[in-house]
Amino acid sequence: MSHDPLFTPVKLGALALPNRILMAPLTRCRADAQHVPTEIMAEYYAQRASAGLLIAEATMVIEGNSAFGGREPGIHSPAQVAGWKKITDAVHAKGGRILLQLWHGGRACHSLLNNGAQPVAPSPLRIENDETHTPQGKKPYEIPRELRDDELPGIVAGFRHAAVNAKAAGFDGVEVHGANGYLLDEFLRSGSNRRSGPYGGTLANRARLLLEVTDAVISVWGADHVGVRISPLNSYNFMQDEDPVALTTYVATELNRRGIAYLHLMRGDFFGVQKADVVTPARQAFHGALVGNMGYSPDEAAAAITAGTLAAVAFGHHYVSNPDLVDRVRRGAALVEPDGSTLYSPGARGYTDYPVHAA
Repeated sequence: MSHDPLFTPVKLGALALPNRILMAPLTRCRADAQHVPTEIMAEYYAQRASAGLLIAEATMVIEGNSAFGGREPGIHSPAQVAGWKKITDAVHAKGGRILLQLWHGGRACHSLLNNGAQPVAPSPLRIENDETHTPQGKKPYEIPRELRDDELPGIVAGFRHAAVNAKAAGFDGVEVHGANGYLLDEFLRSGSNRRSGPYGGTLANRARLLLEVTDAVISVWGADHVGVRISPLNSYNFMQDEDPVALTTYVATELNRRGIAYLHLMRGDFFGVQKADVVTPARQAFHGALVGNMGYSPDEAAAAITAGTLAAVAFGHHYVSNPDLVDRVRRGAALVEPDGSTLYSPGARGYTDYPVHAA
């Protein structure tokens, strides 16, 4: 089928995009030991600047919450802001647009990555049946410390300060990471939030922290420069929810009231544990730009855009290994599969050395 719908302009809030092929946030662990973005990261993002929008990888909003072996970037220090500024400058020089994804690792963090600090979460429930990378090798996840209600304003303030820093670093907006079993998602879903009080129990209470963070970020950027990503079905990081369709409807309704630039919806489960249609309720409840993600082919993406279901589609897997993905789809060229062994390894191999398609 024709992929022409993917190459039409679209607006996500105040963000005017030349095409509807977005790069999903992809953690690649190329920052330095102080979580400062590096020169090679600038090269990597600039290579992919033809995307309608680049959504940069999950970035720590508060110091001491590393969950990816110690090499994911942060946005809480002046050095990190300066490092990201080199990246946004490189992307803008290529005519691209880039947002920063604001993230707190929650119970996916580990004390060996964070100077002995115990990870925190809505409830003292650890990630089971998996291990994480630490300086001492792979280790089981730890039982997190349950955050007190009076600590949560500090979390919100951390996201707000990170939003201020993202603006100083030259980003075009920000995305709130409410997905994939990290802190905001842990509060949101019933399988990881067993607390009582104003942040537990009912769906409205479980969604409270995500919405407070969103409001704080909006206070910095304005709603039309803010996106939110959710993954109501994804069981990654030992996640589940008792009613993912109701969750989707509630969160989408609340975000619609706020007039955010877009809702970024991960439609499935990496492991196929939970299955449901969350796209339909999201589309019904959220009247702004809906961005789809997870397993879309160019054909399916074009069809969803033509039908009016989605405004754009975020591609992750193929953006690892196809820096010129937009051009490849336009030409109908074959897509390169990524080398899984180099996703999180240091250096250029499997990062900036994927070739562009020969015309």
